Amino acid sequence: MRNLDENTITDAVLKRHEGASNVRLGAVMTSLVRHLHDFAREVQLTEEEWEAGIRFLTEVGHITDGNRQEFILLSDTLGLSMLVTAMANRKPVGCTEATVFGPFFVGGAPVHRNGDDIANGAGGEPCFVSGRIMGLEGEAVPNARIEVWQADSAGFYDVQYEGDTHRARAVLHSLPDGSYHFRSIVAEPYPIPHDGPVGKLLAALGRHPWRPAHLHFMITAPGYERLVTHVFRDGDRYLDSDAVFGVRSSLIADWIHHEEGVAPDGTRMQSPFSTLAFDFVLNRSS
Repeated sequence: MRNLDENTITDAVLKRHEGASNVRLGAVMTSLVRHLHDFAREVQLTEEEWEAGIRFLTEVGHITDGNRQEFILLSDTLGLSMLVTAMANRKPVGCTEATVFGPFFVGGAPVHRNGDDIANGAGGEPCFVSGRIMGLEGEAVPNARIEVWQADSAGFYDVQYEGDTHRARAVLHSLPDGSYHFRSIVAEPYPIPHDGPVGKLLAALGRHPWRPAHLHFMITAPGYERLVTHVFRDGDRYLDSDAVFGVRSSLIADWIHHEEGVAPDGTRMQSPFSTLAFDFVLNRSS
C-alpha cells in the first residue's frame, strides 16, 4: 500500500497483523498500535519529542542489569504495574489484597526457621513479626511458603549493595496451625532509585520518588492462589502518595513500639524494639 498519510497509516499497519498465528498476540498488538497512533495524533507528537522518547527508553534499557530493573520502576511509577496487578488479582471479600511485586525480589533467598533473625546484620530497629496464614473459611494453611524481603533503615535492599549477602530477606514456612514468626527490622520509608531516567522523569513531572514503609510478602501454598503483597506501616507520611500507587487500606498495620525489655520470643532486649502482627487470608485456586 502506497501514499499513506497520517489518517490512513493506522489501518494499513493493522491489516498487516491479520495473519498473526498467535491470536492473542495479534489482538494485543492491534490494540497497542491503534492506541499509540491515536496518542501521537492527539498530542501532535513532534519528531523531536519522538526522538527524546526513544532516547529515554534506551537509557532505561542501558541502566537495567541483574540488580536493577528500571523498566519495572517505569511501569510501577506510571501505575501500570498496579493496574495489571489489580486486574489479575480480583479476589472475594475477606482475602488479603495483592499489590505490586516491585523490582527487588530475587530468587535463592536463604531458608530460615520460624523465630530466626532474618535481618542478618541489616541496619534498623529490631522488629518481631508474627501472624497466621489462613484460608477464607478461617482454616489454617500449614507449610505455606513465605518469602519476605524489605529495605534497611538506609532505604536500600541487600541487592543494592556490593556482594551477595542476603539481609532482611528470607524464605520461611508456616507451622501446622498456620502461624509464622520471625525477627527482622522496622520498615522505614525510602525513595525508589531515582538517579536514573525514571528519577529524572519523576522530577520533571514534579513527583517525589518515596515509598511508604512496608514489608514485602509472597505466599504460596497448594490449593491456593499465590499472594504477592505488602504490609504497610500505619502513620507513614507517604501512604497517600506512594510513588508506585501500591497502598491498600487493608494492608496497613500497626508497628507497636516497645522500650527495652522482654521480646515476644523471650529475648531480653537492651534497646527499644517493635512488634508487628498480621494475618494473611489466601484465596482457594479454582
